[in-house]
Amino acid sequence: MTSLTTTRRALIVGAAAALVAPRLIVPAQAASAFAPTETMRGGSNNYSPNAPLVDNLGTGFIMSGTVLKAGTGEPLPNTRIQIWAATPRGGEREPSNHGSVLTAADGSYRLEMAQIVPNFGQAHGHLAYDDGDFRTVFLRPVMKSASDTSLEANFILAPA
Repeated sequence: MTSLTTTRRALIVGAAAALVAPRLIVPAQAASAFAPTETMRGGSNNYSPNAPLVDNLGTGFIMSGTVLKAGTGEPLPNTRIQIWAATPRGGEREPSNHGSVLTAADGSYRLEMAQIVPNFGQAHGHLAYDDGDFRTVFLRPVMKSASDTSLEANFILAPA
């Protein structure tokens, strides 16, 4: 009878633990939601250090996103993001296709530019954070279609 009682008790305790465990995991999942963005392969191609702050790089296409701090998810205002892409004016090396913007108080950024065109078969943009307070990140998001008129790329930055 003792083994049956022990087994029943173990079953009840195990069931109670299974009901409570998901609640204990939620904070860990929430923290991982603000894990640092990893650099993408090919993201630094044709990078030009210290690209100037610009109001726009043309018209017809919107590059946008948000920059947050890893771990806490707090917005990072006044953070410099560099953007470059191939456009009808030329390839990714064309100086008029490179520029930087600063994030707003809510961590958002937005840059209007000339339409991104396919380069080596893919329409894509390049973005970088490399100002030193956080780890450098290079992104190379690919557009779903070459006719898309916007592209969003978000950064979650980890302290350097």
